Amino acid sequence: MKSEVVPKKAKKEKAKASKASGSDEKPEPIPAEEDNMEDESIFVMPGDFVGTTEEFIAGDGTYANVSDIFSLNIGYVNIDRKSRKISVIPKTDIPPVIEEGDVVVAQVVNMRDSVALVNIGAIKGKGEREFQTNGSAAIHVSNVKDSYVKNLSYEFSMSDIVKAKVINTQNMRLSTAHKSLGVMKAYCSKCRTPLVKDEKKLKCPACGRTETRKISADYGTGII
Repeated sequence: MKSEVVPKKAKKEKAKASKASGSDEKPEPIPAEEDNMEDESIFVMPGDFVGTTEEFIAGDGTYANVSDIFSLNIGYVNIDRKSRKISVIPKTDIPPVIEEGDVVVAQVVNMRDSVALVNIGAIKGKGEREFQTNGSAAIHVSNVKDSYVKNLSYEFSMSDIVKAKVINTQNMRLSTAHKSLGVMKAYCSKCRTPLVKDEKKLKCPACGRTETRKISADYGTGII
């Protein structure tokens, strides 16, 4: 029996309705048969679900958490038919330059005793523009917040999505000291479920584990 094909327009409307309702239900993964996606114009924000690792390879502007793939950038979903790679691609040919004072969205890719290393995925106000970075940026323990930080692992964890301010472009140093800056999305260190904000801490809705982070005022909203 031939399977039913849902029109692309209907899928877009369903995704928009789900996002507008604030539902926690993830949208359906984008079928690989419907690529190339350049004409789809599916706009996504950092942390939006775009597919699964069973169907796609996480490409530029995305990151994988267990079996799910999420957007790291602000931009448009694109799928390469040959490589089966899903990406979030800006829609401009003019690459901006990261400058001191820029607010960026980045993912924690390495943790050391005094430094969290991150990969930058988007720049506030320049989110639909592709840009190039040379290696990782760094958030030093002295730039995490205004008060003393005893243990950096209480503030950040691997795969966290962080909003930070660029304070030095020569060695790509970032700061999360302002209350509007910090972790925008985090995952349970035990079961990898996205954590929800519970007053000043984060709680796992699946296993009940409570964790601490340097939380952004916009945690969980996807708003830069």
